[in-house]
Amino acid sequence: MKKILGLLGLLLFSFNIYAQIQEPVKWTYAIENNGSENPTLVIKASIDDHWHVYSQFVGEGGPLPTTFKFTPNPNYQLIKGVLEIPKPITINDEVFEMKVSYFEHTATFKQKINTLTAKDYTVSGTFEYMVCNDKQCLPPEEVAFNFSVKGLPTKAIIATTNLDSNQALNEIDSSANASTASVSDSTTTSATIAAPAKEEGNWSIFFQGFLFGFVALLMPCIFPMIPLTVSFFTKQSKNKADGIRKAIIYGVSIVVIYVALGLGVTMLLGASALNELSSNAVFNLVFFGILVLFAASFFGAFEITLPSSWSTKADQKADKGGLIGIFFMAIVLAIASFSCTGPLIGTLLVDAANKGTYVGPFMGMLGFSISLALPFTLFAIFPSWLNAMPKSGGWLNTVKVSLGFIELAFALKFLSNADMAYHWRILDREVFIGLWIVIFVMLGFYLLGKLKFNHDSDVKYISVPRLFLAIISLSFAVYLSPGLWGAPLKAISGFLPHQGTQDFDLYAKSFQNNNATNAESSRKYSEQLHAPLGIEAFFDYNEGMAYAKKVGKPVFLDFTGHSCTNCRKMENAVWPNEEVLKRLKNDFVEILEAMANGTLDKINIEIDDRAATTIMLVSGGYPEAYEKGKEITGVDSIKDSISFHAGAQIKDGKIVTSGGRVMAITSYGNTYQEAINKSYQSIDKLHFDKMNYRKDIGFDL
Repeated sequence: MKKILGLLGLLLFSFNIYAQIQEPVKWTYAIENNGSENPTLVIKASIDDHWHVYSQFVGEGGPLPTTFKFTPNPNYQLIKGVLEIPKPITINDEVFEMKVSYFEHTATFKQKINTLTAKDYTVSGTFEYMVCNDKQCLPPEEVAFNFSVKGLPTKAIIATTNLDSNQALNEIDSSANASTASVSDSTTTSATIAAPAKEEGNWSIFFQGFLFGFVALLMPCIFPMIPLTVSFFTKQSKNKADGIRKAIIYGVSIVVIYVALGLGVTMLLGASALNELSSNAVFNLVFFGILVLFAASFFGAFEITLPSSWSTKADQKADKGGLIGIFFMAIVLAIASFSCTGPLIGTLLVDAANKGTYVGPFMGMLGFSISLALPFTLFAIFPSWLNAMPKSGGWLNTVKVSLGFIELAFALKFLSNADMAYHWRILDREVFIGLWIVIFVMLGFYLLGKLKFNHDSDVKYISVPRLFLAIISLSFAVYLSPGLWGAPLKAISGFLPHQGTQDFDLYAKSFQNNNATNAESSRKYSEQLHAPLGIEAFFDYNEGMAYAKKVGKPVFLDFTGHSCTNCRKMENAVWPNEEVLKRLKNDFVEILEAMANGTLDKINIEIDDRAATTIMLVSGGYPEAYEKGKEITGVDSIKDSISFHAGAQIKDGKIVTSGGRVMAITSYGNTYQEAINKSYQSIDKLHFDKMNYRKDIGFDL
């Protein structure tokens, strides 16, 4: 009561003279490292003499603390709480009869954030503060702020939120339904920006294109043209050097032509359209139809050709000679061979678009054209190599037909993507596997000469390479066979339909069937979606958060999708692990996001190929009677690792332990050994009383 009366007295007294008071606090705003991965928002207070502003950390019954509220925005994530600089003054206040912390002259509040977008964005919110002197206090004031923050191009964001306690669950639940989210020392958020993965993805498309170009060389439309073209350069040139020069120009022209095609696709569609192509069910159906047509063409049903007038005009230009003539010779090659290369180019561009990278078509065509052009140039430089080339024959058509079977297999993958998105259940997992078995058995029989097409030559005997390819194809079909009865087939699990579409599963005991449990059947979207491995999951965020709050468990958010290959690999290769599955089923409430509400196409998913390791620091007495309140030092010295405060809080300006699992130290490395070493090196910089951690991490890998 005494505290309340004292506070009311101060406030009433201050109201009487408020009109005579100027603004004792002036605020300025700045951004440190704007445009970097982790910019810092700075709010600085200049305080007049004899006045003071209270800290964020004031106990109940005391004066109004300074509080900050940030408006939720998907473009950024807060890192930890608002830092105070310098250390506040702490006194025993006679009015409030308690310790009170405040700032004089100046106070700086810093909030570090993680940028989650390539676009510029605004961080907005409000802060409330109270200013007093030895005689009076002014009414609390709320101030709005806005920061203009620069985005980060080509950066992938991986964010992790602390859900170690019921209080954290409550914080998340309330923030989901409120317009602002408050920052406090009891809720910790940590985030890191992973290295971009697009570069590796683009190079994989390049090497895929290079392989496709090599395959194109073995097609009946191109292979016979190699010696003819090389002979033209060697015989029609003045000397060997002139022939080599013309061959190089010819090869460069091929590269220019096909790269221009890749650039045209990119410029025509753009980055956003490529991402849409990769995840849109309608486009996946279109891709399915295109690849089926390509397969039929390879089987000999028809030929995909360009207008003959194009070839005629190019031939006329080629006859003029000179650099222009050589360039048009390359165009003639591209047009004349389109019946063979068209399906390969189409498949490559479809796959590049499906991966959603902006320069994917360019990189694919660059690899394709280099591989296609190299033999023409190399054989012109070393014409004696032509003697070692195999002669043209029926084997060229065999290559073409074999590619038709592979095109047909890939086509089913695109149909499966659309099937899962629309929940048609046409291509259940066992149906998909059955079709693949038939395709690869037929490919094996074809290579053994048991199947023939119109343009095939009689096979008197089976060559050794053909025999080995037949063995590989038939062996793959045998490997697929257990999948008809539910075998996980981990090596290709990411390419198969979801395990939950399996109607007949003999592996249900070891690889829990995905059919919804009784508890799950009443949840939103459960008629269409099922969690893997028999895990009871929620498919609606609000419903899942309400349940997590009720049972007092942390939340595991799983961002997944119907056609997400890496998602299926994770679910089939990692989640079945005994230790992982036990925790997913018992320790967490799982919420599947994006797949349920159809927002996966709005999520930019990038994969970091680096290894990551996490080592947990625990408090003395963990797990039964762990100690709390131990000061943690050395956190600021960690530079090469991510320190995730799982059981820590800020108390009296210090970071202290507040849980059994105190801190997780995560590090990246090119190998897991490198990542482990970084984590241990960072741990050496940390200290709190009776700090414990495992020293044998990774020994079993």
